[in-house]
Amino acid sequence: MHPISRQAILKKYVRVTPFDNSGQQYYAIKGKVLLSPHGIGIATLARALRAHGVHATSCSLNNDVYSYLSDICLNLNEYPKAVRVAVRNAFLEDAMEKYDIFQFRFGASFTADKRDLKLFAAKGKKMVVHHCGDEARVLSVARSFNNPYAEGREAWTEERIRSSIKQLSTYIDHVIINDHELLPHVEPYYKKVHIVPYAIDVQSFRPEYPASKSEPVVVHAPSHRKVKGTDFVLDAVERLKKEGLKFRFKLVEKVPHEQAMKIYQHSTIVIDQLTVGTYANLSMEAMAMGKPVISYIRDDLRTTFPPGLPIVSANPGTIYEVLKDLLKRPSDWVRLGMEGRRYVEQHHNFEKVANMLIDVYKQL
Repeated sequence: MHPISRQAILKKYVRVTPFDNSGQQYYAIKGKVLLSPHGIGIATLARALRAHGVHATSCSLNNDVYSYLSDICLNLNEYPKAVRVAVRNAFLEDAMEKYDIFQFRFGASFTADKRDLKLFAAKGKKMVVHHCGDEARVLSVARSFNNPYAEGREAWTEERIRSSIKQLSTYIDHVIINDHELLPHVEPYYKKVHIVPYAIDVQSFRPEYPASKSEPVVVHAPSHRKVKGTDFVLDAVERLKKEGLKFRFKLVEKVPHEQAMKIYQHSTIVIDQLTVGTYANLSMEAMAMGKPVISYIRDDLRTTFPPGLPIVSANPGTIYEVLKDLLKRPSDWVRLGMEGRRYVEQHHNFEKVANMLIDVYKQL
């Protein structure tokens, strides 16, 4: 593709949100970083890296609920196939020239068949995979590691997951995971596993600790009902209401992110995921807001997290008892909220996570 036509395509179809690079020294690492292809995490990590002198850009392939946070959005889902191919190819050529390090989140690259990885490798580009969950979690493996509750998304069959990881690890030696839960799923494939926790801009969240004298508001926001254990949450809520326990319940689904954040802000207790055995973005956001959080933390994983994790653990078999107990302990709500806020400040802050990522990039 001729450079002029390539730039014309990018200008017409791709949304770019300029960010200020003035004053950046790029002292941490050599080269520019591109994080893709979707999710709230790529935007957060890019911002964290830029705050530490790294030229980092986030790029979403499609226009979805989180893509507005990204520096670049290709909007591929909005165009017919011919335009999608042209836009993707134009961006790939551009990215090959501009960026030196590529971080592929959720185990996806720019092409569905991952053939672009061979192109990046041939150009000598540095690459790292960032696995986050369902795209790497093989259910048979998860259930063999003390988790009989493990569930996955229907689209991610074991065959698909194994095939995808084999493709990725053919060209990429390094993988990032957020905690030890995914370790047995990725360790057999990649040469080097890096554990880097989720990052959150804690200062952008205002803590609002629960009032023990007001009627509590319980919130559950599933991105995928089966994986999050939503049916068990709904059953527990119904049982507790029939027993006469006074509280309000809000199920947050298909709600714009900003609106959902307002709901969390005014909640008392936030229930995250009950089947995975670890916690994710919702738990971090809720803790940053000073809310007690319920999520399933596997007993064997508890010690792998930094000391002081205040999440109240519940699985599908215990959510009724755990929620009932926590609702009856209003004197503990503020304490748990404050402990959660301190936890994310200490262990998920921009500086800590950015420095860990920079260390990974230096090893590529």
